[in-house]
Amino acid sequence: MSRETPLHAAHDAAGATFTDFGGWDMPVEFDSIRTEHAAVREECGRFDVSHMGEVVVSGPDAERLTQRLTTNDTTALDPGEAHYAAITREDGVMLDDTVVYRLPEATDGEFLVVPNAGHDEETTDRWEEYADEQGFDATVDNRTAEYGLIALQGPDAPDLLAEKTDLDVDDMGRFEVAEGAVAGVDALVATTGYTGEAGVELFVPWDETEAVWEAVDVQRCGLGARDTLRLEMGFLLSGQDFDPEDESRTPYEAGIDFTVKLDTEFVGRDALEQQYEEGTDEELVGLELIDRGVPREGYEVTTPDGEHLGHVTSGTMSPTLGDPIALAYLPAEYTTPDELVRVVVRGEPKKARTSVPPFLDR
Repeated sequence: MSRETPLHAAHDAAGATFTDFGGWDMPVEFDSIRTEHAAVREECGRFDVSHMGEVVVSGPDAERLTQRLTTNDTTALDPGEAHYAAITREDGVMLDDTVVYRLPEATDGEFLVVPNAGHDEETTDRWEEYADEQGFDATVDNRTAEYGLIALQGPDAPDLLAEKTDLDVDDMGRFEVAEGAVAGVDALVATTGYTGEAGVELFVPWDETEAVWEAVDVQRCGLGARDTLRLEMGFLLSGQDFDPEDESRTPYEAGIDFTVKLDTEFVGRDALEQQYEEGTDEELVGLELIDRGVPREGYEVTTPDGEHLGHVTSGTMSPTLGDPIALAYLPAEYTTPDELVRVVVRGEPKKARTSVPPFLDR
């Protein structure tokens, strides 16, 4: 049985259509994907992202533990700062991607690790098992069932939030987190998001999530718009653009090498250092279709002569651009822009050219 977010009943009452996503029953759309997408690009939209995990790591060795299990430099985070990172296994393959927050004013160096939907239990287990193996003094607490998470995204999001909070939102930079009241509810306010627009994510107590949701009365948005928005920016989708079993990729192959700090110690570091020195055979690239057709996950990519090159991992018709776009793993020599290829759409090879995401200039 799928898990439900604290806003499930409110979504149902609003006429949302639902789907299972990472073990959660999530709204796909409320009005239409195009309407919801445009609201975020032009004004502001609100998303229920309570399906994301929340794992709190505390104690004397919390920093060292989180450093060992993520690729970015956790030691560089000051209280109230966050960064994007990968979680890798010994061979450098990505298990998940995550945002790591060093919580503000945490006396014992608390960190909030936010894995993707359905990954909260395995992330908790991984942190606990590694702490036990290494003898680290740290407490790992899965608080996914304690937090609701609301994302306000779009150019109007900061002004909208400013009307509902006592925080000075304008004074916050990207990837920062602060404690404050939103619509009278104590919250963690983070300047993070998954759309490429200005915005915030609000961590609020589970039972008070609906009060905050109703207070920020802008366009409701579902997973459909979330997917088209992130794809226009070239952002990865865990379980689709990479997966440890079905799409085993490293951060270098997936195009997020900026998250890898080889001068730190973490699980998978040696394998990634070797790949950094030797290079990758394949890399994730953007594709823009020239011919009519919509690229979808799994579609083959070939040379103009029909020679197999790779496959699409994510694809859509971009609502903003009005053009079909995709992400695909191709041989490294095809990572430069404007290489001509073909995407096989329902048996028909369609002309396409490579590009370097994001597809939008933001």
